[in-house]
Amino acid sequence: MANNHKEKLEQAQKYVDSIKNQVALSKYRQGYHFMAPASWINDPNGFIQYKGKYHLFYQYNPYDSKWASMHWGHAESEDLIKWNHLPIALAPSEFYDDDDDGGCFSGSAVDDNGVLILMYTGTTNNEEGTVQVQCIATSNDGVNFEKFEGNPVILPNFIEGNRDFRDPKVWKEGDLWYVVIGTTKNNEGRALLYSSCDLRQWNFVSVLAESHGELGSMWECPDFFRVGDKHVLMFSPIGLGTTITMYLIGDMDYSTGKFTWTEKGKVDFGFDFYAPQSLVDDKGRRIVVGWANSWPWMEWFSDFGPNMEDKWNGAMSLPREVKLDEKTGKLKFIPVEEIKNYRKEENKVELSILNGSKDIKISHRNRYEMLFNIDLKSTTAKELIIKLRENKNGVAIIKLDIENKQLIFDRNNCDGYNKGIKSCDLDLFEDTLSVNIFSDNISIEVFTDDNKVAMSNNIYPLECSNKVNLEAVDGNVVFNSFDIWTIEV
Repeated sequence: MANNHKEKLEQAQKYVDSIKNQVALSKYRQGYHFMAPASWINDPNGFIQYKGKYHLFYQYNPYDSKWASMHWGHAESEDLIKWNHLPIALAPSEFYDDDDDGGCFSGSAVDDNGVLILMYTGTTNNEEGTVQVQCIATSNDGVNFEKFEGNPVILPNFIEGNRDFRDPKVWKEGDLWYVVIGTTKNNEGRALLYSSCDLRQWNFVSVLAESHGELGSMWECPDFFRVGDKHVLMFSPIGLGTTITMYLIGDMDYSTGKFTWTEKGKVDFGFDFYAPQSLVDDKGRRIVVGWANSWPWMEWFSDFGPNMEDKWNGAMSLPREVKLDEKTGKLKFIPVEEIKNYRKEENKVELSILNGSKDIKISHRNRYEMLFNIDLKSTTAKELIIKLRENKNGVAIIKLDIENKQLIFDRNNCDGYNKGIKSCDLDLFEDTLSVNIFSDNISIEVFTDDNKVAMSNNIYPLECSNKVNLEAVDGNVVFNSFDIWTIEV
């Protein structure tokens, strides 16, 4: 078993190494968002801080820029922004994970007294169809992993779920390990809870939470964690329209295995943010990162983009710290502090009152951070329109509808690949409103409304443009501050 796995890993790594220099020349490569050296990536996996460094594993097809036979890619970082690529960690190699249309699906990582343990979904095919099981792999150095000889450690529970039985997220509470697994029953999403003393022998505990027709047909990539004095169940529901990442906030009773939720919300309101996973670090921060893309079955999907022709596809979102907003009971998603260390050239915009329109030039292509604060009490305009990447071929438009308390992102005319408009409501409880925009070569992430709103969208501009246009509609917009920094990693 070990030799077969080793050969599969070496084969995959050799191919990636043979094309990565060519891939690095692609004009669509991100500047400060995580990417694999080459080929296809999707869900973040095994997001953990281990022996002082952050580790990020991810769903990986090393052989193509399309989804297929899943491996686990691997990288490490000291600050969540600058990543060092490590050898591929997992490859399909055994009877329980060798499905050509599956492989080593999503999972998580834990530190068991210095041993790094990955738990993942192995997929295979038998006469009755696809089978999804839960497996583990271990490492003493955080780089080289061996699959457990007793795999699989959790078999499908066809009473409680069905053949959709995947994406384990493991944590420890007291003396016991727990894992939550996404599944479905009667076309309604649910999360199953198991417990273990040793990560190898598992017992079914309960249905942690479930949909009753209102929360999607399948729950992918569930994550369960504590924020403040509350517990959070985060997942990506299938079949819930434009909602692709959501959270439930409530209370957990470990004696019964029941999670009772009272508040729900979206992790991100954009087109391109899926399967987020979290960690807690040595600073006590709960941090999430998501796959910065979407799936063809989503109603707005048109094309993964021209980067596929350059033998790569996929990136991760900017990591975000999760906090509980005491006023509203909602979650906040705040860009991690470490990104500030990569601010290079500052362009302090001399703008206190905007009446009409104003052009701003960004000096360093499309890799920048924009941060401004609006005085809502003094502002009379109904809208602030922000036009990004404007050129003769198109423009991406962000609207702050102050009158109707909405954030709107319009990418219908920004490139030849993506279409659609996303919008969400804003609370606007305060007298001021901060808007934080992170632009990278093919992504725009917006954080606003005291970080209760995050919106992430991909665009593929046909030509480079560093032009930004601001327009106040039907009145003045009064700014307390306006800063732009180029971001270089």
